[in-house]
Amino acid sequence: MNRITPMVLSVTQLNTYVRSVFEQDPHLTQVFVSGEISNFKNYYRSGHLYLSLKDEKSVIKAVMFARYTERLRFVPEDGMKVIARGRVSVYEATGQYQLYIEDLQPDGVGALSVAFEQLKRKLEAEGLFGKKKQIPKYPERIGVITSPSGAAVHDILTVLGRRYPAAEIVFCPVAVQGTEAAPQIVDAVERFNRLNCADVLIVGRGGGSLEDLWPFNEESVARAVAASRIPVISAVGHETDFTICDFAADLRAPTPSAAAELAVPDRIELAAGLRGMRKRLHQAIESVLSDAGRRIDRLSDSDVFRNPAERLEQRKQEITQLSSVLNSHMTRKIQSCHTILSSESGRLNALSPLAVLSRGYAVTCDENGSPVGSASKVRKGEILTIKMNDGNVGCLVENVRMQKKKRSEAGKL
Repeated sequence: MNRITPMVLSVTQLNTYVRSVFEQDPHLTQVFVSGEISNFKNYYRSGHLYLSLKDEKSVIKAVMFARYTERLRFVPEDGMKVIARGRVSVYEATGQYQLYIEDLQPDGVGALSVAFEQLKRKLEAEGLFGKKKQIPKYPERIGVITSPSGAAVHDILTVLGRRYPAAEIVFCPVAVQGTEAAPQIVDAVERFNRLNCADVLIVGRGGGSLEDLWPFNEESVARAVAASRIPVISAVGHETDFTICDFAADLRAPTPSAAAELAVPDRIELAAGLRGMRKRLHQAIESVLSDAGRRIDRLSDSDVFRNPAERLEQRKQEITQLSSVLNSHMTRKIQSCHTILSSESGRLNALSPLAVLSRGYAVTCDENGSPVGSASKVRKGEILTIKMNDGNVGCLVENVRMQKKKRSEAGKL
């Protein structure tokens, strides 16, 4: 019996062979795998997604290349339960088998619903939904952004024409469904702001499925609506439909017709309000005129109007009396001030050095003109000046005699 000599393989040859076995197995070329995402990594530059799928007992590594991730409507997250479609093969460099995902869907919930909630949480966390502008009460121009062929534009124009025909309508037709819809809506909003040709914008469309309404859930549309300087009313779908555009807009209307009603006042209500204001104004004028008439009647019955000459004569007498009293008070005040001035002048004169000199006293000054207050400060041979009432006398000091101090009575004891 001939023995088969075993073949020695390199690691690369072995991994390549195992890979060919995987790829030739029809059961592994297309599989559907249900599991929970873990170890999720998103490499934005390459666009590839790397993750693991696990259940209660096992884990398998997986990769989703950029050409497939472009079709994803949601962002995978750790802990999310999904169903992956793809093929099983071996990565030769590590010898590890893994799942190559071609499509990924949330398990139990639609991808669009997941994407909606993810984007809503993201923009809400940024504060994009918090700033709301006030809708003008009496807009002159209304911008309408919707499909030219849908029922929404007909409903909006009908309501606007009925409620407020004075307003000018500026219509910008756009696609509201499909891949071209979101860029056209963004461009329309930005163009209205750039040209400043509307006081308020209505953005919306009629009802449809979540996929039909999806352009109004695009992040670019939400950001354009939130950044608009012109207030925006969002009217997408029916009353039960909600889109990201509704949250980003300054006001959400349940339907396009309701948006038109919210955008303008009702001319019938305005006319009724004007009639009421006119009535109240007429009543107010009548009340003012009536009050003025009664005041005129009261004034015409007063003494001033019945006998003005007598009233003037009374005032003249009062002025004369007040003038006499004022003159009397002024005379007494002047006399009092004169008496006080005379008294103070006499007291001041009595204290004057000149008055003292006039009574025969004199002031002795040294060579510098300073008064000499004591004999101890005078020296023999010094020239002094004696100031009198009517002139000065110069003298030479021949001798100085100091007066002996008298002892006090207490000293004698």
